[in-house]
Amino acid sequence: MSTYAIKADTFYLPTRVARGGYLLVEDGVFGAYTTEEPDCEIVDYTGYQIAPGFVDTHIHGFDNCDVMDCKADSVRTISRGILRNGVTSWLPTTLTATTEQLSDACACTYEAAENPGDEPMARIQGIFLEGPFFTEKHKGAQNPAYLSAPDIDTLRAWQESAHGLIKKIAIAAEYPESPAFIREAREMGVVVALGHSDAGANDALACLDAGASVFVHTYNGMSPLHHREPGMVGAALFSGDKSFSELICDGHHVNPIAAAIVMRAKGHEHTCLITDCMCAGGMPDGDYFLGELPVIVQNGTARLKDGGSLAGSILRMNQAVKNVVDWGIASPAEAIYMATQAPAEANEIDDVCGSIRPGRDADFVVLGHDMTLAETYLGGTSVYKA
Repeated sequence: MSTYAIKADTFYLPTRVARGGYLLVEDGVFGAYTTEEPDCEIVDYTGYQIAPGFVDTHIHGFDNCDVMDCKADSVRTISRGILRNGVTSWLPTTLTATTEQLSDACACTYEAAENPGDEPMARIQGIFLEGPFFTEKHKGAQNPAYLSAPDIDTLRAWQESAHGLIKKIAIAAEYPESPAFIREAREMGVVVALGHSDAGANDALACLDAGASVFVHTYNGMSPLHHREPGMVGAALFSGDKSFSELICDGHHVNPIAAAIVMRAKGHEHTCLITDCMCAGGMPDGDYFLGELPVIVQNGTARLKDGGSLAGSILRMNQAVKNVVDWGIASPAEAIYMATQAPAEANEIDDVCGSIRPGRDADFVVLGHDMTLAETYLGGTSVYKA
């Protein structure tokens, strides 16, 4: 195996932004950062910045494939495609469906993770079950035919199908069963998120007290902030750094001012950029499906044909990072943190991804000073060049 050092203008390290210097990569893992030129091959990225590979913890599909295809090859295709977005770690995300379909999706995702094939692909760090324990008012693009109250035995069955790969599940906060479910899910090591819910702030805060810790795509699919009933949005803002808030920063799901309010209330360390991308990501405009629901993709959005609700997104993570900087609501360092360390911590996978640390897999991105993605590295090897 080889040792080389990256030379660049800027390095986004776990606790600081380093200007200039060198970052060692040894046998596919990160070595030390140093200001002294080491005695090895130098890979010169003068004029560029080096950041951790992006971590997308809420993504359904890409390149015309969906996790709910329930095919290992579909999961592999997504894993390969999102390298073009700078994503090196991800959580394949399901939709509300039958118990049997979700079992199949879990099993196929595990198969893809265990047998990645010969082509490089972003690392599958777990599964995110988005549903089916939601309520109807804010169902969004979740199929109402399969909504139900939280049931821990069902989660255990899915976890068995996933061979322990489930990292997170999202539920509605207003079910009487929700707090007890949350406590038992946490005992299983599963992160619990709140979303697609019409709960009042008190119910949401009770779920946080029980162990929930993430708000799913904040503002979208939840009861809004009102001065008499603060709702789910109010609970997300009020809880500050006691929970994490996801945001879809494509310019369609959330106004930049509203996104900035979340970042100020939570801190960038507790705000997670996600894509919520569906199968049409990376594809031309046209007709697609999100699960069983027909979707039309045009003008930068994916919407249900029946009713016009936003149906996930076609956002790429590299564009989300660039957007929040271009909108003036985050510095480059804050944007990168929200796309790397914050989602890794929120999903309890920060021991394996989300930051540049010695001994960690050398998964990183090369960015221009305008935050444009130039190259993606996986395990110290270049796997995509713009």
